[in-house]
Amino acid sequence: MSAIERETREFESRSSRSKGIFEKARGLTPFGVHSNYRYIDPYPLYFSRAKGSKIWDADGNEYIDFNMGFGALVTGHSHPILVREIGNCIDKGVLYGFEAEDSVELGRIVTSRFGYDMVRFSSTGAEATMHAVRLARAYTGRKKLLKFEGCYHGSHDSLLVSVKPTKEKVGDRKSPNQVPASKGIPPEVITNTIIAPFNDLEACEAIIRNHRDELAAIMLEPIPMNMGFVLPEKGFLEGLRRLADEFNCLLFFDEIKTCGKFYRGAADHFRIKPDLCTMGKAIAGGFPLSVIAGSKKVMETIVPGQVSHAGTFNSNPLSVRAAIVTLRDVLTESGFHFAERLGEQLAKGYCDIARDAQLEAQLQWIGLSGTIHFSEKPVRDWRSFLQTDTATWFLFYLSMMNRGIIPTGTGPDEQWTLSVQHTEEDVNRAIERFKSIAGDLKNVMEEMPLVEAL
Repeated sequence: MSAIERETREFESRSSRSKGIFEKARGLTPFGVHSNYRYIDPYPLYFSRAKGSKIWDADGNEYIDFNMGFGALVTGHSHPILVREIGNCIDKGVLYGFEAEDSVELGRIVTSRFGYDMVRFSSTGAEATMHAVRLARAYTGRKKLLKFEGCYHGSHDSLLVSVKPTKEKVGDRKSPNQVPASKGIPPEVITNTIIAPFNDLEACEAIIRNHRDELAAIMLEPIPMNMGFVLPEKGFLEGLRRLADEFNCLLFFDEIKTCGKFYRGAADHFRIKPDLCTMGKAIAGGFPLSVIAGSKKVMETIVPGQVSHAGTFNSNPLSVRAAIVTLRDVLTESGFHFAERLGEQLAKGYCDIARDAQLEAQLQWIGLSGTIHFSEKPVRDWRSFLQTDTATWFLFYLSMMNRGIIPTGTGPDEQWTLSVQHTEEDVNRAIERFKSIAGDLKNVMEEMPLVEAL
């Protein structure tokens, strides 16, 4: 019996209740889940409760959680300060239909911490990026947007372009094709979304010059996190800032994820100031809240009756209070340093094991987040991600789950996240579990053929 067959049988034997729930759920909703990214073979797990760094599935199995809500829970699960504060807040009402008084305090906290002039609050990351794209177009009077191959910015049509394009469709490396990421997107929509390769400033400049009078914004995650954890190479972000200034378009950082990876966000970490920024996930401790932030001259383009930004649940009192408490009392600078130290310990432990086992594995990380790619070379863009060994990654994920560790989000393009509630014991246990499966991973990799370079 192969390692993957053995681990699949073990997974099924310890999650029979989840399998039963899945059988019922898939008759009510496609694939039994309400987000495509939650599905994974042979079936998704269903969870019943979570606390601190731990989460329990419907069968009662305990896991140390390094997914942490796809990075939204740097606070950890059910942080006691949040539980107390939100309990008090519920008594005062969960939705007003008017502005929450606390929204002014949250606006002050966000602008001060992340260094922007003005903010608008929404509920989800997809809402924030959708509205921000409209804002960029309204401000510049231009309609085209440049985004990067392999990057995900929410599930609305204009940005669902070249998110996970196959190697058969990607086209030329220096000038990638515009590949719709879903059926149901009109072809005329994607013509306004120009695709560029990440970490290739020369190619970006050529593309930008070609569309010099049409581009409203250059949009990117400072660290792309839907092709693993791809760090910008030296000079790349600086070069994009220069090009945005030269061609009078906005530099737009999507920090829905990265705002929770550093105390003041990735823009501060890399010392690059964008004109427009979206933030979300970690800043509200698991409650739905997202932010559009930017310079005053850009943000004041939002005018009722001229540029639309609206939403019933925008700035609702629960999410606003959760964000205030999260940013002020939980995700403090010392809290971030603690989580970052644990992240470094986890990554270096994995590195040591991979080296000792002679695994062809790339560990890419900064601070509290990172990922593992089973590949000969580092992942620097979407094309190099396509060359990674996803079969070995799946065995890694399944084997760690069977040993009580959720190592990353549900896919080889996801990351781990350390929270302020993780412990050294949690990290050491994950490292030990990885060591116990390293031999199986090496055997699988040796059986796999080499991937042809794109």
